[in-house]
Amino acid sequence: MTLTCRIHGAKDLRLEDDGPATLGATDVEMSLGAGGICGSDLHYYQHGRVGAFVVREPLIPGHEVSGVVARIGSAVTRLKVGDKVAINPSHACGQCDYCLGGRLNLCRNMRFLGSASVFPHVQGMFRERFVMGERQLTPIHEDISLGELACAEPLSIGLHAVHRAGNLTGKTVLVTGGGTIGCMSVIAAKLAGAAWIICCDIAERPLAMAKQVGADVGLRSDQASEAELTDIADVCIEAAGSPAALNTCLKAARRGGRIVQVGTLPAEGVMFSANSIMARELDYVGAFRAAHAFDWAVQYLRTRRVDVRPLLSAQIPLSRSLEAFELASDRTRSTKVQVVCG
Repeated sequence: MTLTCRIHGAKDLRLEDDGPATLGATDVEMSLGAGGICGSDLHYYQHGRVGAFVVREPLIPGHEVSGVVARIGSAVTRLKVGDKVAINPSHACGQCDYCLGGRLNLCRNMRFLGSASVFPHVQGMFRERFVMGERQLTPIHEDISLGELACAEPLSIGLHAVHRAGNLTGKTVLVTGGGTIGCMSVIAAKLAGAAWIICCDIAERPLAMAKQVGADVGLRSDQASEAELTDIADVCIEAAGSPAALNTCLKAARRGGRIVQVGTLPAEGVMFSANSIMARELDYVGAFRAAHAFDWAVQYLRTRRVDVRPLLSAQIPLSRSLEAFELASDRTRSTKVQVVCG
């Protein structure tokens, strides 16, 4: 039997036993290495939805996952039993107009693991054993922990957000939100050559984490003066998923600047000063998932150009998933909580 974590609705998380999975010729059976609890997983657990994506059947969460190969199909050639593996949770069709145009993250037929974006839902990887297609797996032979490998997906989100921001060389960047995605955006902005990086949050611990991974300044946006938050950044990355944070970005962006929204704002919409986009000629763009950036993230991790270890707060056995989700919900105590086998 395979221990599996399922969300049946808001505040309804259950541990259940599943039978063995079948294995196709190009499939690989993985044992869970480490699985990061993402903000979207928390939204599914706390509210039964993420934006417009509503849980309509029991959903196995988990898309920030690494694994170890336990069994391979007869046609698998790139992996062997015992390999550590980075897992890309995006399974684009490769045939629609968006895929053919190179924008895989916008695929019309996307199968994104642990997501209620389609029905039936695409089940995720918070389970002791799970089966993946070979093409979504990257074997890793370097000396890097499974916990770090599981950070490839959130790092890819930060990298894609920065890619959508355009050339950052020598520029000042503001990131709103010092959680995992905010910190990954800080890391990505630094890699992209930003000269000065400011992180805003309403709590001290996230700001301290952002500074630890490369932010030059941490600002309490609920305590800063009007002058401290006005006309200060060439590029603003909204990674908090908060209407107040979006307003901070609109205020902080310099004339002709750019705002990148990577955080998920409330499904019912938000009120904001849209005229400032017109009057100050701001570019306002979205960044959804990661496109090709997952492979970039794996390369940064395996070559140690990026160190995500400061963000890893705790690893908790899958059998204590409820405890892990509660800890991950507490921003005063955690940044990235992971579930592991055991």
